[in-house]
Amino acid sequence: MIGKYEGDATVPSSDVLLKLAETFGVRVEFFFRQRDARLTGVEYRKASRLGRKTLDRIEGNVREQVERFLSLEDYLPARPITPFALPETLPPAISTLGDIEDLVLGLREGWGLGNDPIPVVTDMLEERGMLVVQCPAGPEDKFDGLAAEVDGIPVIVVGRDWPGDRQRFTLAHEFGHVVLRGRLADGLDEEAAANRFAGAFLAPAPEVIKELGPRRTRLEPRELCVLKQTYGLSMGAWLFRARDVGVLDQPSYVAAVKQFRIKGWHRREPCEPYPPERPQLFEQMVFHALAEDYITESKAAELFGLPLMDFVALRNMEPTDAVVDQ
Repeated sequence: MIGKYEGDATVPSSDVLLKLAETFGVRVEFFFRQRDARLTGVEYRKASRLGRKTLDRIEGNVREQVERFLSLEDYLPARPITPFALPETLPPAISTLGDIEDLVLGLREGWGLGNDPIPVVTDMLEERGMLVVQCPAGPEDKFDGLAAEVDGIPVIVVGRDWPGDRQRFTLAHEFGHVVLRGRLADGLDEEAAANRFAGAFLAPAPEVIKELGPRRTRLEPRELCVLKQTYGLSMGAWLFRARDVGVLDQPSYVAAVKQFRIKGWHRREPCEPYPPERPQLFEQMVFHALAEDYITESKAAELFGLPLMDFVALRNMEPTDAVVDQ
């Protein structure tokens, strides 16, 4: 019977729809969506360490969230964000990893970001035409991000429960793959290039030198903690940045990394975790559409994945135990 439903050979009755909705934890409206998100060009960075069932679960969760976003857009008179496009002034070719530093500065300038820390990477990317999805992806040592496309729109997936600095670096890393595609010279490692891009994007070279000084022999752990909280970049990543821009020479960098490993900080850093990112664009768009009567409360609740009563409480700023699953 499920095969007949999936093959459009028959349609489930209202009673069956109610049971299906209850089983899968969705509202009945879910089954009447007109948008069907098809992920293309799916790339996992650590797919070999994940089982097929886990991959299918992640992709299913991603598709469901993307469909909600696209469904919401169908109710709006105009697309609220501009189509994704990179600045035309970016260099067409990258010969060395060091060239990525200048590319990032040009990208930030072209997008009007300046060199200051980016408060919320998710919102910054979505406002410029990308889709960012957070999903219960499991331990970060097995899942290290996903990149794909839907209708030509770049999609980046990170773990919902990861620390904020891990989310931000993965977002920047996957974004780096998008930016660097077709630009890297033969022989340059794509993963190393994406890592260099991520560090440079979150902490541009001029800011690193401004914060640390042009030359150092060692960096204080507490100093790195402060920078982590300011830029949303881990202490370990700051060591990389210090080496990349020449603040630390190779022997000093190796000594710092060795100290991190002795203390176990390469697994768990000593300072407070950076708060996870909380995407706001989707939520803001739903309430905008609701305020303008483009959608009903029932549709808004379905887009949020909430029971109607819980959504009403959320709308009225009343306490609720329900978690908005974006």
